[in-house]
Amino acid sequence: MSGENRSYTRMDKADRSAIQHGLDKRKGCREIARSIGRSPSAVAEEVKKHRTWKDGPRRAEIVPDHLEGVSCAHLLRWPWTCNGCMAYRKACGRAQRMEYKAALAQGASEKTRSGARRGINRREAEFERIAFEIRSDILDGKSPEQICLAKPHLKLAPSTLYRWAERGYFSMSSMDFRRKVGYKPRRERVGPKPTSHGKERSYAAFCALPDEVRARACEMDTVIGRARDARCLLTLFLRPCKIQLALLLPEKSSSAVASALDSLERALGRSLFERLFGIILTDNGGEFASTEAIEASAFGGDARCRVYYCDVRASQQKGACERNHVELRKMLPKRRGVSFDALDERDCAFVMSHVNSQPRPSLMGLTPLQMLRAADEHAFEALSTALGVEEVCFDDLRLTLDAVNEQRGERGLGPLA
Repeated sequence: MSGENRSYTRMDKADRSAIQHGLDKRKGCREIARSIGRSPSAVAEEVKKHRTWKDGPRRAEIVPDHLEGVSCAHLLRWPWTCNGCMAYRKACGRAQRMEYKAALAQGASEKTRSGARRGINRREAEFERIAFEIRSDILDGKSPEQICLAKPHLKLAPSTLYRWAERGYFSMSSMDFRRKVGYKPRRERVGPKPTSHGKERSYAAFCALPDEVRARACEMDTVIGRARDARCLLTLFLRPCKIQLALLLPEKSSSAVASALDSLERALGRSLFERLFGIILTDNGGEFASTEAIEASAFGGDARCRVYYCDVRASQQKGACERNHVELRKMLPKRRGVSFDALDERDCAFVMSHVNSQPRPSLMGLTPLQMLRAADEHAFEALSTALGVEEVCFDDLRLTLDAVNEQRGERGLGPLA
């Protein structure tokens, strides 16, 4: 190691062990420095900075920089410690005795480095500005990932926001982040069983389709409000652009599902409907039992789509749709007394506009609506006209029930809950 310049690398445990060995052998500062490829000043500073008390109640504690009443010359200049002294192993009668131990020095160095990473590496005024922006966005239901994507000028990572909030820097906790809340595990796991709609419409048949066909499939499901509500939402999740549409159903029945799809087909036209919803994957709910009604075109003739069914008790097979319901539930939460019977088409348009205007990390920071417009301008315009969906800028994005109730109040309607 002699002659190797390591001036710009951090001193490690091996270096400190070599320093302790040199001190015990009564070697000079320059000789030790040459052996580990360091400067003499770096070695002297290391010894003086990490020397500890040898005896008494302060044993193993770091010696402070400024001392008074030191009588031994070895402690006032190199070697700064009692290492190598003839009386090192026995009492010499002096009140102050110090030593350099590699293990203790390494521990003190790691503690200093760890402490330097704590706190916030921002000026107070800058942090207050960041905290104001972040807190308002989080209370609007936006995730740390979305905030960091939409506001790169903050120069933050999502993990940093989670860490700051956990330490209470925003007067917030992990409960304010919806994705940080855990879910209660199921009491028992029941294995899936094949669908009753036949092998030709099973999930295995769906998986046998070409990759490009499955990639553009639509996942269909329903979302309910209160148990006594008659109305529910029919959700259609388009895999390519991750956009989720919500159609209001007067009741949870197969005839209502077929009627909603008929209305959507008439608004979009048959060719566009087939391009967007030509392959549908859904579950075995009673509202999807009538395959013929779902597939039958409102214009007559051949079927407008092909329906496949997940295995029974295997909703994860259309997991993208299920996961995206989390975004929908931010604005129409469960167990909050939200009445779906009070919903109207403008409420659905408002919810779809905000849910689909969230920047997604999986879309390289684009929103589902931006992705759809980039992929198919005609489909974007047609869905916007048919369903009233609009793009919402990030600063106006609000993913809360209060936002829905406020827009209802502007229209002279009462709150949903």
